[in-house]
Amino acid sequence: MENVLRYYEFSEFFQDESETFEGKEISYTSLNSEHFLIFTKESNTYDLYVSKYSSEKEIGKKPPQILELLMKNYDKSIPEHRVILRKYLY
Repeated sequence: MENVLRYYEFSEFFQDESETFEGKEISYTSLNSEHFLIFTKESNTYDLYVSKYSSEKEIGKKPPQILELLMKNYDKSIPEHRVILRKYLY
């Protein structure tokens, strides 16, 4: 999973303080100035979301304006999971 995060330039994981992600650790990458992909991490389970914030500084501090779960239990070995991630990033 670290290779996926590094390849797509996700941030380091940090603690969500907004309570949006139930206190899980989160990592994000920018799609544009207001839209972001976010991975949550709990143990070895990763969920992928697309979100909208007014600014990157709000991520993990305030609830997003829009949040949609794209995939529960992301697994890089499953082709469909990789396709969903690439769909948003390319």
